[in-house]
Amino acid sequence: MPKAKQSEENRLKALVAKRKEISDTRPAFVRQESWRYVRIHPEWRKPKGVDNKVRRQDKGWPALVRVGYRGPVEARGLHPSGHYDVIVYRSSDLDSLVPGRDVARIGGTVGAKKRATILERATELGIRVVNPTGLRIIESKE
Repeated sequence: MPKAKQSEENRLKALVAKRKEISDTRPAFVRQESWRYVRIHPEWRKPKGVDNKVRRQDKGWPALVRVGYRGPVEARGLHPSGHYDVIVYRSSDLDSLVPGRDVARIGGTVGAKKRATILERATELGIRVVNPTGLRIIESKE
């Protein structure tokens, strides 16, 4: 493997590791008072009240969502393996992928027959498929 390609791969893997490290230390951003009332769902909503404790960032209240908690820009959209994750709906979509750089993810609406052809074409091109399961074996009645 050429040194340039290997160093690029190592750099992407390091970025993914850094993204994971940041993600592990990131607080769980929950909507204020969602732990107290059933009617308030925990999905984050920006606090806007004048006396709101979360907006004022008072001690003892949950953290406010801010840009500083984000991961590295170059690591966004990468699969945990360090490859670019591309959604594929037909076997012709695989032609635009680069085998060492990209991994294919078969779309959720793709049926069993087309899924089988995509998997077959991916093995020919040497492209890794992230979600190869879900294939039902169709038995012919003879």
